[in-house]
Amino acid sequence: MRVLITAGTGLIGRALARELAEVGHTVTVSSRNPKGARPFATPVTMIPWDTQSAESLIPAVENTDAIVHLVGEGIGSGLWTASRKRRILQSRVVSGQMLTEAVARAGRKPHIIVQASAVGYYGPHGDERLDETSPAGDDWMARTAAQWEASTAGIEAMALRRVVVRTGLALSAQAGVLPKMMLPFRLFVGGPLGNGRQGFSWIHIADLASAYRFLIEHPEARGAYNATAPNPVVNSALGRALGAVMRRPYWIPAPAFAMRLVLGELSQLLLQGQHVLPQRLTELGFVFRYPDLHAALVDLMRRGQPSELQSLGYTRS
Repeated sequence: MRVLITAGTGLIGRALARELAEVGHTVTVSSRNPKGARPFATPVTMIPWDTQSAESLIPAVENTDAIVHLVGEGIGSGLWTASRKRRILQSRVVSGQMLTEAVARAGRKPHIIVQASAVGYYGPHGDERLDETSPAGDDWMARTAAQWEASTAGIEAMALRRVVVRTGLALSAQAGVLPKMMLPFRLFVGGPLGNGRQGFSWIHIADLASAYRFLIEHPEARGAYNATAPNPVVNSALGRALGAVMRRPYWIPAPAFAMRLVLGELSQLLLQGQHVLPQRLTELGFVFRYPDLHAALVDLMRRGQPSELQSLGYTRS
């Protein structure tokens, strides 16, 4: 199968490209700056796409069987000013609209389009367990996710298969949220964030890449799927597990008021949680390699850089 991954040079795109290439799929990755992108470890073809126009993407669309649409400015790398929130939203909505237009204009259309989304779609919840039947939330993150998903909804009117993947926090030793979470523990100041009771819906990056491939390869998959491990935890359980795996203490809390003072609205990502379950994914038959957080963290530490592993007392097997 020929698969196009838009914005595929990031954490999820690289993991997915490797997952697909290793089982024999032909992978093309779009990037706004292919020449400046870090090389891939597996064979992929890179093409330019500015995400703001449909015309330049049409040839790639006509030459592919499946598209995984990952475009979206990162939400955790800076304060949520009004201008940055507009960029976060527009990067998702405009690129989705341009992809939909490119598919509509393509002479040969792909069989499936997989639209990335996030569990932020559901908004903050306390101890409630959420699945794909849960309604959308009404905070800014939920509204952004809903508009992100809607940007490619027109593809379904073309009688094409569309899947929406609502991802939890993807854990990787190389990038994303986990290295940032490890820093205070490395400095011996790890502890709970806020009251520590907020839900943490996570997924090992290897399971996330496998879930994307699974949904592409199963023609009965349609609609929204939660990509989260089947065992979400609260923040305090996450911190204790991370401290145990890193062999560091778990003791100094980060008060909610201080986090709001420093991070502003961005602090919601850390202080408001959810317990999201992958109901439809498991019903379809997907099997997680890392359903348990402690085992996932141990594996991720082993995948880390040798210098990091050495400082934590690990060696590669």
